[in-house]
Amino acid sequence: MEFKDYYKILGVEPTATADEVKKAYRKLARKYHPDVSKEPDAAQRMSEVNEANTVLCDPEKRAAYDALRQQAAQGPGHDFRPPPNWDAGFEFSDLGGGDGYAGDFSDFFEQLFGRAARQGRTAHGAHGARHGFGSAAQRGSDHHAKIELDLLDAYQGAERMLSLHGGRLDAQGHLVQEERTLQVKIPKGVREGQLIRVPGQGAPGTGGGAAGDLFLEVHFKPDPRWRAEGRDVYQQVPVAPWEAELGASIEVATPSGTVEVKVPAGSRPGRKLRLKGRGIPGNPPGDLYLELNVALPPARTEAERAAYTAFAQTFPRFNPRQGA
Repeated sequence: MEFKDYYKILGVEPTATADEVKKAYRKLARKYHPDVSKEPDAAQRMSEVNEANTVLCDPEKRAAYDALRQQAAQGPGHDFRPPPNWDAGFEFSDLGGGDGYAGDFSDFFEQLFGRAARQGRTAHGAHGARHGFGSAAQRGSDHHAKIELDLLDAYQGAERMLSLHGGRLDAQGHLVQEERTLQVKIPKGVREGQLIRVPGQGAPGTGGGAAGDLFLEVHFKPDPRWRAEGRDVYQQVPVAPWEAELGASIEVATPSGTVEVKVPAGSRPGRKLRLKGRGIPGNPPGDLYLELNVALPPARTEAERAAYTAFAQTFPRFNPRQGA
């Protein structure tokens, strides 16, 4: 996927004010609008200009984009993939609003903002209608942010101090990065992709209206020990060759505590052992799947090398490329 440098598309500097972005957009819109332009690629260029303006005219999206742009060391034209959860901790408000989302935007935009926009549209619409927009007292818009948690937080519940980042314009129209922290209660049993609602932490209301809510979208930090799929959890468990072949009882440290597990004789690498109800808590809870991984002991000493030699003499016709 090609990285889109929205500043170059609009022909402005990264330090451009909101007015400079607006003027650049209007100038290019007059040049490339399909209804008036004679340029052969007018429709494509207009789409690119609309997309760049949608991001750079919104302080919150621009702040998140600027952070990602700093990570794109190779620059435009090179294949680029946003790091997983690159936007975790960035706060967005009223993402469903604005005419820009009606456009046919690139995969790059969809990867960065498309999902958040749809989520914001859902949250904002559901709560805005309920609180009577259009009256003198108007409820503030809802905010949305993605957060990363440890999987253990889902098993135990937790209190976490979160730092959220956003952007606003100063009196001169320059982008100002903002940060706020808040204490959030993580409910036990939370799942990947679930929204945690924090009442009153969205935008303030007007005319005496209530503040909007903050919706936190949960994602689990990558962990070499386990991964979650819904409420089910998968964990790699190393076993010795003789444990896999002969069977054994082993102790395994799981997210819910240490358990004793019976490894059936004749187990092969990749075999899954299901521990019912030991996944993420819920009603019903998920399951924990232990994926067996046969680990070979090293041969560092003379005695260890002699043991491997004896093993080779015991199984002279065994060919691992052809199976047992």
